[in-house]
Amino acid sequence: MGNRQKKEATLKRARPASPAEGLHTPEKRGAADAGGHLHPRDWDTDQLCDFLFGKGFTDLALLGCFRENQITGYSVPFLTESHLESMGICNVEMRLKLLHCLNKLTLSHADIMKVFNDPIHGHIEMHPLLVKIIDTPQFQRLRYIKQLGGTYYVFPGASHNRFEHSLGVGHLAGRLVRALQERQPELNINQRDILCVQIAGLCHDLGHGPFSHMFDGRFIPIARPGFKWKHENTSVDMFEHLISSNDLGPDMEYYGLNLNEDMDFIKEQIAGPIEMKKENSSWPYRGRSEEKSFLYEIVANKRNGIDVDKWDYFARDCHHLGIQNNFDYERFIKFARVCEVEKRKHICTRDKEVGNLYDMFHTRNCLHRRAYQHKVGNIIENMITDALLKADPYITIKGSQGKEYRISTALEDMEAYTKLTDEIFLRILHSDKPELKEAREILRKIERRDLYKYLGQTQPSEGQEIPKEQYERLSAEIVESKPAKLPENSELQDVQLKAEDLIVDVINMDYGMKEKNPVNNVHFYCKSDINQAVKITKEQVSKLLPEKFAEQLIRVYCKKTEEKIICVATKHFIQWCMNKNFIKPQDGDVVAPELTPMKLEWNKNEDGEMNSAKETSSPSKIKTKLFTD
Repeated sequence: MGNRQKKEATLKRARPASPAEGLHTPEKRGAADAGGHLHPRDWDTDQLCDFLFGKGFTDLALLGCFRENQITGYSVPFLTESHLESMGICNVEMRLKLLHCLNKLTLSHADIMKVFNDPIHGHIEMHPLLVKIIDTPQFQRLRYIKQLGGTYYVFPGASHNRFEHSLGVGHLAGRLVRALQERQPELNINQRDILCVQIAGLCHDLGHGPFSHMFDGRFIPIARPGFKWKHENTSVDMFEHLISSNDLGPDMEYYGLNLNEDMDFIKEQIAGPIEMKKENSSWPYRGRSEEKSFLYEIVANKRNGIDVDKWDYFARDCHHLGIQNNFDYERFIKFARVCEVEKRKHICTRDKEVGNLYDMFHTRNCLHRRAYQHKVGNIIENMITDALLKADPYITIKGSQGKEYRISTALEDMEAYTKLTDEIFLRILHSDKPELKEAREILRKIERRDLYKYLGQTQPSEGQEIPKEQYERLSAEIVESKPAKLPENSELQDVQLKAEDLIVDVINMDYGMKEKNPVNNVHFYCKSDINQAVKITKEQVSKLLPEKFAEQLIRVYCKKTEEKIICVATKHFIQWCMNKNFIKPQDGDVVAPELTPMKLEWNKNEDGEMNSAKETSSPSKIKTKLFTD
């Protein structure tokens, strides 16, 4: 027997039996790992080489590269194709086979996974590190924050919370990145990448305040005018606090993560670049190189808005709201592929999926119209906001080092912010403090369904949209818009309307990128060449797609419920719409029949001819028109 044959025989005898060979369920994997075998993470170089030899990598020169570079089981999750090339493994096909084998090793020998039964995604497995993050006070806090805020008071099924949404996003992030890894091994996606993407998906909403978007969209701008704040930035702060206060740094290192590079990568996926590396650098991220630019498009896609966050809340919100979801994320995952676009890698999809993407953005728009911006839901969120504003000076939340914060300042301290959830509603409602009387009464009105009154909705003409800096002035403008003509009624003439009695809600509806078509920022590939990225224009898809992708809605509510005040306020609103040359409110002819005929542009028929209000509402005219058509 020659020296080489003896060496191979020795390696075969020394090769440990694979503890999870042929085992697929998490329970069996866990049982195998508990049977006395070392976890692959703890293998030394010889044990790793023995494993590779047993998997068919019998080239002693190749195994020598691993020994020479002292590659251990701990190093496996960090390996990429470029690392293998620098080690001296020149054959491209061999490098890809090695990476595929080592990635499977990491997965098959993972610690026992925890299974969650989710109503949207079914049974989903979570990595032990994700479970450690979930089982912290900072993450559990999301159980007590409604996903849709005040919308729950309109849709009784919308009782789901940020907690389950975050689990779903973490799961979908893992599914998409693993699909890319399996489909394109040349992308060098390793286990560190997968784990970081999942953690970012799991933790992307840690920074939400009570009643979700109500807190950052309504309460904070009024409570702290001029204060620049986004919940994504606080998600990063809360994530850092979660890791440090629960001492999860060693656990992250144990599972192969780098506390500098990988922490940056996770935070950048949530809130964008931390800071530019250099003033002239075209690549702003520190967590991953430009070679892996596509990884930043999975959790929160700043490029075109197609990300797993949307996929989960579309499916989950539609399920709980009782609204049909027209977007199929399963198809997107099946067809997702990374292509190079202008020397940078992006996630693309098949050209035939372009209609599915328009459906996705249409679903988003429908959800906003039918649920997220429901007029009664918005009224209730305005009322909760008013209650929190009145309670803000009198409620304290203890933070780090015993310092006390208010509702509006708790976001400055993560220990205090951890204690701030939707529970603040009940804390005010059940309080007997005299200083909270006004706030308490507003919340009691919500429970009695004694809500602020809706006066109507209008829209500015294109190009006349109201800029944000003018929002505060709108209530006063409506009060100043005294109707040109009022009924001969002394009671209405005596009503005094005040700006503080009105709420003007300016809602900017779009497809996610203001007035732009987000699909213009999506690249596709064709069956004939799956590596060539192309763009598809709207005209190439259908003539029935939207012409415009953004509009502004203006809704007005009145805090007073007296019939006389509502009547006068409505007429002021109609007059204001006339003065501003806005679209006539749908019920304008009914609530202010004496005013609307005075606006000539509001009384044109479909052919552009003038109609009187009497002619428009005449049954005989309608009957004649029906039969002449």
